[in-house]
Amino acid sequence: MVMSVLLNFIYPPPSSMFVSAMSVISFLILVKSGLSEIKGNHMNYSKFWNANSSTTPQNQIKLSSKAGMLLLYTPAFLAGVASFWIFPHEGIRSTIFHAAITIHYFKRDFEVLFVHKYSGSMLLDSAFSITFSYFSSAATMIYAQHLTNELPEPSINLLYPGVVLFVVGIIGNFYHHYILSNLRGKDEKEYKIPKGGLFNLVICPHYLFELIAWYGVSFICQTLYSFSFSIGSTFYLVGRSYATRKWYVSKFEDFPNDVKAIIPFVF
Repeated sequence: MVMSVLLNFIYPPPSSMFVSAMSVISFLILVKSGLSEIKGNHMNYSKFWNANSSTTPQNQIKLSSKAGMLLLYTPAFLAGVASFWIFPHEGIRSTIFHAAITIHYFKRDFEVLFVHKYSGSMLLDSAFSITFSYFSSAATMIYAQHLTNELPEPSINLLYPGVVLFVVGIIGNFYHHYILSNLRGKDEKEYKIPKGGLFNLVICPHYLFELIAWYGVSFICQTLYSFSFSIGSTFYLVGRSYATRKWYVSKFEDFPNDVKAIIPFVF
């Protein structure tokens, strides 16, 4: 019964054991990562890790945050670019998806180079593991979409609503990253409470819009893997936004109580 309802929205599960396994693995890893964020076990590339970087073993190789973040996103961006060449002419849905995944990671690289401001560093081994995660998720999503080429379309077409969600998510995410980048003046390192846009309602509107963009990608793809990834990302970013709000509350006595973590007026 549940599967018959789902098949109205997604392509039939792929014949590939690899993609099926990755759908489950990616989901479980993202859920675990979200729970880890809530428990205070953070990935080593954020304000949380930099605040505790004195505990890092001295023999660990560190990258500048800018170089590390560029390393994280570039292989996934290249996977998106390569998808046009590896799987060409597979229909309008695939072409739009290839464009969306490429634009998503191009925007991230663009922000690393021209928007974000940095105050810390990143461990090389952590950078490699996160880079592999981004690349493998992008490559698997591309391959999963390729496997739908010979399958009948889902009865409910979410392609164009997905394009709208993706565009709204990309623009909203970029806008709030731009606000964050302007919080600090030249040579300033300290953190400030963000203001403007949806920061007046939630502390992580950039995560909210990132999720909107990923659900847009899922609507474009309509594959089991894309929805599995987006739902898993929801758990992760909800956990990360909870940890972010908790950090701001601990650092700023005047943090507004009515500013939520990621969902306005709710959470």
